[in-house]
Amino acid sequence: MKNDLVVKDNALINASYNLDTTEQRLILLAIVQAREVSKDVDANSTLEVHAHHYMKQFNVDKHAAYEGLKNAASNLFERKFSYKGIHEGTQQEKIVKSRWVSKIAYVDSAGIVELTFAPDVIPLITQLEKSFTAYELKQISSLTSKYAIRLYELLIQWRSVGKTPMFDIDDFRFKLGLAEGEYAKMANFKVRVLDIALNQINELTDITASYEQHKVGRTISGFSFSFKPKQHVDAITHNKPKKLTDKQIQFFANKLAHHDPFASKKAAVGESYADLEKRLLIELQDVEFVRKYASVLKELGLEV
Repeated sequence: MKNDLVVKDNALINASYNLDTTEQRLILLAIVQAREVSKDVDANSTLEVHAHHYMKQFNVDKHAAYEGLKNAASNLFERKFSYKGIHEGTQQEKIVKSRWVSKIAYVDSAGIVELTFAPDVIPLITQLEKSFTAYELKQISSLTSKYAIRLYELLIQWRSVGKTPMFDIDDFRFKLGLAEGEYAKMANFKVRVLDIALNQINELTDITASYEQHKVGRTISGFSFSFKPKQHVDAITHNKPKKLTDKQIQFFANKLAHHDPFASKKAAVGESYADLEKRLLIELQDVEFVRKYASVLKELGLEV
């Protein structure tokens, strides 16, 4: 399975929404496709998600894929999300509410979902100039808790430091998409939401995480998390490259984008040097990518 990258503006990572697992998976597959054609995708573009891709990506049978996509397509038009933005005139914080899609259809006989992202979604998945988060889709493919997928995204946003700031409990619930009063008792929240999500992340993804609870008096006011990448056997036995620093990523993304024959082979049809460099800023975060192209990077000055 190829390493499809999910890339989201951090405003979308920190948005509030309540999608079930299948709906989240459908959105993520569509985001991956939109990224592949990012130069052309806009609020009029129709993207397709096929059941056979869903089956392969999430390891489900044909019946589950067809039924899951059918139900997701039926419900997704009514789903909304909200995120925090800045009012240009006053520079004050604002809450923006939007639908996920402006149009969606399901081709029952073929198991194909056709969807058009709402206008507010497009820049949050394609115009990624400042703060964004990228991760491999395969990392969340085995997660079955909708909260586990959301929590993984919230954590991986802080990959470079391996720990999060404290999430105020109300803001944390907002980000997870919990309705007011849903799992209101802390004991229920921990058992039904937080612990299940964290256990799945620790068992099924590329990181191991734990949390610390913060209190005001006897009341829990928020949570912070720390996490680290899992140590694989091949990392011990085959001298796996270390993760590049942000400065190295910027340097080598620029060098690789203008280095032939690498650039000519790596660039997609019609992709500019600037587009390739932007893509390399993401791919160079992956140590497996660094391993694959170690000889080229060494040629450009990286000590491996």
